[in-house]
Order: sequence, then structure tokens, then C-alpha cells
Amino acid sequence: MTSSARSARASSVRSSRKAAAEAPAEAAAKAPPKVSSAGSSAKARRTAKAAAKTSSPADATAATPAARTSAKPESRLAMVRRARRINRELAEVYPYAHPELDFQNPFQLLVATVLSAQTTDLRVNQTTPALFAKYPTPEDMAAAVPEELEEIIRPTGFFRAKAKSLIGLSTALRDNFGNEVPGRLEDLVTLPGVGRKTAFVVLGNAFGVPGITVDTHFMRLARRWKWTEQDDPVKIEGEIAGIFPKSEWTMLSHRVIFHGRRICHARKPACGACPITHLCPAYGEGETDPEKAKKLLKYEMGGYPGQRLNPPPDYPGTPAPPLDAP
Repeated sequence: MTSSARSARASSVRSSRKAAAEAPAEAAAKAPPKVSSAGSSAKARRTAKAAAKTSSPADATAATPAARTSAKPESRLAMVRRARRINRELAEVYPYAHPELDFQNPFQLLVATVLSAQTTDLRVNQTTPALFAKYPTPEDMAAAVPEELEEIIRPTGFFRAKAKSLIGLSTALRDNFGNEVPGRLEDLVTLPGVGRKTAFVVLGNAFGVPGITVDTHFMRLARRWKWTEQDDPVKIEGEIAGIFPKSEWTMLSHRVIFHGRRICHARKPACGACPITHLCPAYGEGETDPEKAKKLLKYEMGGYPGQRLNPPPDYPGTPAPPLDAP
């Protein structure tokens, strides 16, 4: 072998050795650094802690729906606890919750509740002063000329059917109950135009008898909050009665209805202005932007008059105007 061949061979061997020596270092440079499991956990904890400090409540709320979606199904016990917490927190939001119909006695409340079907409490409150001035007692209303009664209650809608119910229930009160509204459910539901919802409004607010008022607002929110999957008012009433103590039924009804009228609307809930989003499985169905959501608030929550012309002394809003107000 010539000297030039030996020299070339030696050079090739040196190059191969150099490449073999550099390969592990190059691979190590490309590979991710190795850390102990303890170090990895500690780093993860530090990262999570830092994220928690820098994230805003809005970020946490926004992440809530996704977390709920991926979570396992809610147990009955967890639902009951969440439902009762909603009731407690609504009590803090609406400490002044009350029936939104003006009345001075059980008869006025009964009549106003019958008139409230398919209209607002505000329109009823604007109509009843003239009605009760002309027909202050069941006996007076039982003797009413239908056309004259219809004309007075016309603003509430369905005035012919409502006039028939009012004359019918007034006649029954006169003939069967001595001109007095009975304080028992089984008696109230025998009156023309009076169902369980109307009966519980009267029992709870005129007689202090606990009852759950399943109106359209209550029904919507009970389903939206996953308290029930029923769509029949009587079945909803039965299921909700099994969740809450009887002593809470009347005020629970007021709080839920208040929330449904002011914030948790049917078509566009004001999610971004809602104080119980952390408990709501339906968060995100409505407007989540806080500024846009504020514009959806109604009545005193939005700075507007309430539905009563004569609200309770502790009501934080302004009274509604009478029917003939400019």
C-alpha cells in the first residue's frame, strides 16, 4: 500500500470516529430535556398557580360551560345542592321579591291573578283601580253587567272570557263562601277560571300558605337550570316540591319569577349580567358580553319602573305609571 493510500485510509477512519462521537451529542441537543417527575409536577403546579393569579373572573366564567359539558352527569344530590344554592343566592339578589300585582285583600289578588293571564302584571295593575272602584266586593262583581265589566278590563286582553270567569267566581264566592275567598286549595280550584297556579298565588300571598307558582317564567328557568325535564306544570310543581323545603316554596316562586323577568329572559338571557352564572348549566345561551348584557336588563335591574303602581316600601325601583299617564 502506498503512502498516499495509507494517508487517505487514516483520514477516513478519523472522520468516522469523529462522526460517531458527535452523533450522541447532536441527538441529545435535539431531544427534549429530561426532568424528574417531581420536578415536572412542581413546574406544572407553579404554572397553574401563575395562571390562576393572572386570569380574570370573566375568564373563569367563560371556561365554565366547557368544563360542565365534559364533566360526568350531575347526580341527584348534586343537583339538589346546586338548586338550593341558587335559591339562597337569588335571595341575596332579590331580598325585596314580592307578588307584582297590586292588591289590598284576597278578593283583589284573586281577581288580579285571573286577569294576569296572557298579559303583564303592569297592565293588570293599571286596570284594576277602576275595576275595584266599581266592583269592590264579590257580590258587586257577581251582579255586574257583562258588557260594562268587559269594557273596564279590555286592556288586559281576552276580556270576554275573563269577564265571564270574574262574574262566575264572584257568584260562587257569594253563593258558596259567604262573599269570602276560601283559604284552601281544594276550594279555590272549584271557582271558575281558577287553576292551581292562581290558587297558589292567592294562598301564598294572601293567606301565608306555602305554594309553588309554576308560571311561564318559573317553568322556563326550572328546565333551564336542569331542576326538571317535565313540561307539565303540575308535574314540575311536584318535582320542585321535592327539592326545596315547604317553607321556601312561596318565596322561591317570587325569586325565580323575578329573575326570569329581569335577567334570564326567554329569547335572549342576559348571561353576561347574571349573578349566578357559576351555578347555571345553560350559561352561554344568551348574551355573554357584560356591556351588551346590561342593555337587556329589565325593570329596576335596568333602571326602569317596576310593574306595581303601589310597590312595597322596600322595593328599590320606582313605581309604574297609571294607565292614563302621559
